[in-house]
Amino acid sequence: MAGKKRPPTALAELDPAASDSSQDEGAKPAKPAKPFPAEEMPAKKKKKLAMELRKQRKQVDKDRHRHSADKPKPPHPAEEPAAAAAVPVPAPAPVPVAVAGPGLHMNVFRDLASPEGSVREAAAEALVAELRDVQSAYEESKRDEDDEAAESDAPPQMEAEKEDGLDNCAPAVRYAIRRLIRGISSSREFARQGFALGLAAVLESVQAISVEAVIKLIPNLLEYSASMKGPEAKDNLLGRLFGFGSLARSGRVSGQWAQDKSSPILKDFVSEVVQLGSKKRYLTEPAAALILDLARKLPDEAIFSEVLESPGVQDWFNRAANVGDPDALFLALKLQERTNVQREMFGKLLPYPFSPDNFFTQEHLLSVAACFKESAFCLPRIHSIWHVITDMLIQDEASQNDNNASSGKKHKKSKKNSSSEDSKKNLRNFCEVIIESSLLLSSHDRKHLAFNIVIDLLPRLSPSSIQVILSSKVVLGLMDILSNSSSWLYNAGQHFLKELVSIVSNDNDRCVAVIINLQKYSCGRFDSLTKTKTVKGLIAKFHNGQDCLYLVQNLMALFVDEGSVTDEPSDQSQTTDENSEVGLIEDKELIGEGNADLLKSWVVNTIPFVLKNLRLKPDEHSDSEMVKCIEEKFQVQTEILKFFAVQGLFSASLGNEVTSFELQEKFKWPKAAISTSLRNECIEKLQSLLEDAQKDEALDVGGDIKSNDLGFYFMRFINTVCNIPSVSLFRTLSSNDDNAFKKTLATESALFQEERKAESGLDSTKMHVIRYLLIQLLLQLLLHPEEYWEAAIDVIICCKKTFPSIAQCDSSSLPKPLEDSVEDSDEDGSEEPNEDASLEFMDVLVQTFLSLLPHVSGPVCFTIEQVFRVFSDEITETGLLDMLRVVKIDMKGSRRQTDSDDDEDDPRVGIEDDDDDDDDEMEDADVGNVDDATDELDEEMDDDSADEVDQDQDCSEKTVDNKAKDGDDTEAAKGGEDSDDSDGMDDDAMFRIDPYIARIFKERNNLPGSETQQSQLMRFKLRVLTLLEIYLQRNPGKNLVLEVYAFLMQAFVKAHSSDGSEQFRQRIGGILQKRIFKAKECPKGSDVELSRLEILLQKALHLASRSRHKAVASAAQNATFWILKIINSKSCSKQELASVVEKFHYMLTDYFNNKKSRLQIWFVKEVVRRNPWLGRELFGFALQKVGSAKAEYRRVQTLELVDCILKSWVGDDVSSASKVLKKNLALLCELMQEILTKMPENKSRRQEVRRFCTRALQTVTKLNLKEKFQKKLSSEAYSLCEAQLGAAFVPFKE
Repeated sequence: MAGKKRPPTALAELDPAASDSSQDEGAKPAKPAKPFPAEEMPAKKKKKLAMELRKQRKQVDKDRHRHSADKPKPPHPAEEPAAAAAVPVPAPAPVPVAVAGPGLHMNVFRDLASPEGSVREAAAEALVAELRDVQSAYEESKRDEDDEAAESDAPPQMEAEKEDGLDNCAPAVRYAIRRLIRGISSSREFARQGFALGLAAVLESVQAISVEAVIKLIPNLLEYSASMKGPEAKDNLLGRLFGFGSLARSGRVSGQWAQDKSSPILKDFVSEVVQLGSKKRYLTEPAAALILDLARKLPDEAIFSEVLESPGVQDWFNRAANVGDPDALFLALKLQERTNVQREMFGKLLPYPFSPDNFFTQEHLLSVAACFKESAFCLPRIHSIWHVITDMLIQDEASQNDNNASSGKKHKKSKKNSSSEDSKKNLRNFCEVIIESSLLLSSHDRKHLAFNIVIDLLPRLSPSSIQVILSSKVVLGLMDILSNSSSWLYNAGQHFLKELVSIVSNDNDRCVAVIINLQKYSCGRFDSLTKTKTVKGLIAKFHNGQDCLYLVQNLMALFVDEGSVTDEPSDQSQTTDENSEVGLIEDKELIGEGNADLLKSWVVNTIPFVLKNLRLKPDEHSDSEMVKCIEEKFQVQTEILKFFAVQGLFSASLGNEVTSFELQEKFKWPKAAISTSLRNECIEKLQSLLEDAQKDEALDVGGDIKSNDLGFYFMRFINTVCNIPSVSLFRTLSSNDDNAFKKTLATESALFQEERKAESGLDSTKMHVIRYLLIQLLLQLLLHPEEYWEAAIDVIICCKKTFPSIAQCDSSSLPKPLEDSVEDSDEDGSEEPNEDASLEFMDVLVQTFLSLLPHVSGPVCFTIEQVFRVFSDEITETGLLDMLRVVKIDMKGSRRQTDSDDDEDDPRVGIEDDDDDDDDEMEDADVGNVDDATDELDEEMDDDSADEVDQDQDCSEKTVDNKAKDGDDTEAAKGGEDSDDSDGMDDDAMFRIDPYIARIFKERNNLPGSETQQSQLMRFKLRVLTLLEIYLQRNPGKNLVLEVYAFLMQAFVKAHSSDGSEQFRQRIGGILQKRIFKAKECPKGSDVELSRLEILLQKALHLASRSRHKAVASAAQNATFWILKIINSKSCSKQELASVVEKFHYMLTDYFNNKKSRLQIWFVKEVVRRNPWLGRELFGFALQKVGSAKAEYRRVQTLELVDCILKSWVGDDVSSASKVLKKNLALLCELMQEILTKMPENKSRRQEVRRFCTRALQTVTKLNLKEKFQKKLSSEAYSLCEAQLGAAFVPFKE
């Protein structure tokens, strides 16, 4: 505690009392202890006693000072020792002793440092109330006894004797002022804030306190010198700052000048504050804020005469522009805003005369650029100068908008444009000079500051102004940072993007502006270069029809208006400097024509993505809402369609703008010619747009065809634009293409008219899908010259044959030479016109599809699928086999030459025998010299070479089948040796099958390597599989399904035997499983030949028992179940089914005798379970062959099969089962004797043998064949059964 130091005699006076007290307290034992002398007391106890005495003395001093302040007359000096001796020493207490009259409580100072703001405010109010009462009492007593107080020699009172200029204040007030000043230099908790609040409140309430004295007292008590370092210097400087702040907040400085305008108080105060701000960099900004706080309470006269003319302020302003002082600029701008008077008093900081337009000129901004650059010292906090600048920019724009609103109607438009341009000019100058040239080209901190300023401006700017501030250098600088995750500013860049997305997410106009600028200055590669999904995420936020339309229109404008891209600075190095961690992005090219194409390509690919956001969800919308959604989507679709059509299909011969009076629209092209690749992209997106529209038609809930038929709208638009004189197609069509183009237009128009006349039904649907196919072919003509005119003509011919009513309409709309050229094109498009002339229209359509599928895009394939779906019921066997042949084609080329091509004329030759016949011949020893590379299926079936007799028999059966089918022994033999598979054909033979498939083989010889052709062929196969799946889905019960199964099964086996595509294998397997084996219907009727089924069954059984591939074996097993299901539906006689049973005999014989057999016995058991009649036929054969099984494991497995057959008889026809068992009782007895004689060593197998014998005895008993069984049972077998079976054989004992 501050005050005069007490004389040492006070301690000496209290020591005896303390000694006596301690001596009395220690005299408790029987023998009193001798008191210790002072010098003999322990050191620790002596030290503790001294501390207690010191505390007691302090408390006595406090009480004495309170009494002296409260009483009118101070006590006589002679009475002070006696009073001190009389007053007992109180125990230390946290709260001072309450006294009568006004006084100062010490606890208020403690509460001023509380973390709670409410506690600090209450403490300040209490302090003010106490000091006000104390000062009032002091002034009253001073007036009454002024003479006596002057003559008396009063004791020292709380440092009142110091000359601090507070002569008119009570001692408690003087003490409180000094303590508050010291308290604001404390860094403990919230002491600085609380004591500053208390000081301001005391100065404002107690008018007796001299302001000049406080101004001098603050630096005196809070000393600072250049030698001071560390926390002490910082605390004292901050204490001064808070002290001067309390003076300004109290209002005493401005109030005193208002009373006496000649007082130098303002100049002194401002000089002290400026001097304080010059000591440390971090004090300059709060010093300026302090001067502004004071200026708010002053009139303009005082600001000019006292503040601005202060020597310290003028010197500060004069040197600020050169050294770069943002605080001086901040102060100058705020004072100019406060006074709003044109005076040249701010040096170079502000222009004269001052206005926002003059301030934001490039010349002035360059002069003060250093001030803005130096404002980065306070990061991550943004300096106050930036808030002033942003407010000026925003207020400038807002004020100009207000002026526009209040201007007269006559000049409203011109003024609005002028003010808007001025506002954008100021913002543009600011961005170019300060953001781009000063901050982005400087250090990391200044780059970080630049992005913070942009983020601070974005929420307050209009969408058009956002395009100004997100300039090319800002975007490129951001890309430079985000392209490298190790960049020092990488986290700052990510934060900028996050804030940017958050700002514009709920404002579509701002969102569009950000999307456009990010992509415009990154050439459409912002997401890819920054490795983010910013642009994609922003685009995905557009779900409403009008919002999507607005975004699409802006993207279209970006595509056409390329000047804004090419006019931007192209040097990426402007966004980096020698201090940058991250250099140039390697793959960033200079902005030019190449990058303009990249940007246009991004626009072309993004527009359809916007349309996908408008998804129609019938489950979530009512019918009325669906109608509205469909109308909005159709509006967006038409805008996109017109854009793609104009940019992709047409070009203007005069200028780059054309107006259509019929459509009442203006079409615009980029100034530079669009590249061919971009036009092709537009056409491809146009095709995709038509595909999506065709998919959405299933969701249409009403309206006539014309209103929502995008295909009709497109064709009408094409016709209209073609009639504009200054517009033409972007390329000159050849005679064939031009002929097909005009013919397609006319046919589509005729089909549309017929579609409107026809009632809704199959015919109307056929016309509709054919129309879309013609539209797609029309685009293909423009996309690929001289490649698709034949296909277009073929489709037109099919349309005329299918709908004869359109032929007359089409012919009447075209001249005769056009018809002749069409006929000539038909003849030229066929390699074998004589053969094609006999084809059905559906065969021609299928061949046309096969010619298109290898090369066309996905949208055209989708349209082909839709046409095939409605015409699939009319497909012929020839057309179906043409498609199936494609699935088996391979690019490996010919491995052997055929002597005759007649087999290829009949596609059915070798369907059943091509692969497996060769395999079986390979298995035969007599045909061992055949080429090992005949077919991949050989590897599946060439394992068995032991049973030559069975193989020869099988081959002879297949030869007979081929003879019966072809009627020629020689060709049948060839059919057995050479498969119909493409691998067995030379190129010429394949060309005769299909000239379009031959194109793939021809290209193989022209291009290096075969990978490209192989992938093209695989895509072709997958597309044909889609058509086959459609056929199977719509025709599950037709006999041609067997043909489809035979081809698909062969292709499936081959794909597993060779290095085929996994996708291809899975696709075929899925079709076999879903569309054939598990179909609700299967081929039935007398048209299904049993011999055909037997051959397919034999192949399936062979694959099920020999395939190394689990997927092939599984498919073969399911095929067996399916074929047997078809056989059962025919109600064949027993004699007819004998050959079927024989196939199973062969399979089981191979299982018993050949270790290479992979037959799973559960498969045969499942066959027996599903076909009990087959179990009865196999029962005797199994009993006869099971004993001959070479492997013990297979013998036991066969017992399970026999047991399964016996089990199936329990609920079967007893009479038929009894006959079968009675017929085979002798074999059963012999089998039981044999297996019981050769009991397996394995325990589980012995149990299986006993289980079989027990099951056999139970079945014999149920079928009442016990006596006959006993007769057939030999004595040896009887003994074995009795010994091995135990209780199960008891009923059979004699």
